[in-house]
Amino acid sequence: MMNKESKKNYIKEMKKNFESNDSVMIAQYQGLNIVELDELRKELRENGILFKITKNRITKLALKDSPVKDLEKYYIGPTATALSSDAITTAKILTKFAKTHDKLKIVAGFMDGKVLDQKEVAIIATLPSLDEARAKIVGILAAPAQKLVSILLAPGSKIANLARAKSLKK
Repeated sequence: MMNKESKKNYIKEMKKNFESNDSVMIAQYQGLNIVELDELRKELRENGILFKITKNRITKLALKDSPVKDLEKYYIGPTATALSSDAITTAKILTKFAKTHDKLKIVAGFMDGKVLDQKEVAIIATLPSLDEARAKIVGILAAPAQKLVSILLAPGSKIANLARAKSLKK
């Protein structure tokens, strides 16, 4: 049981977390054991994602006057909140974990000022992460340069191959 002072501190801390993170994902975890929750927490923490088991009534107080106040209706039952600046990575980790642990249910999310339902969170989980997108862009930009080099080098290598073939015939 929380005393009045610890409730105030919890509300203040959660309000600060809601305001300082760009994305919020809400999941229900009923039926997961401590080992499974710790496994999920560890993976999220390694990616810079804060994962909190929340007290719904107090969390709803923290949501008031915050940018994510529209999420209030999703805090029902045993609820956990994942907060981060990268919604795609958060959605990927939670979705992957939910596939192997059917007790974890992603309820909703919040990204770019918009509330996301379960389907939208699942769609976001399929998007490439920022690092994956950067790698693809670099690959696309590097490909024309590699083709240009191979085209410029091709005539010289063909002449060299021809000369080598002629010398082997003699």
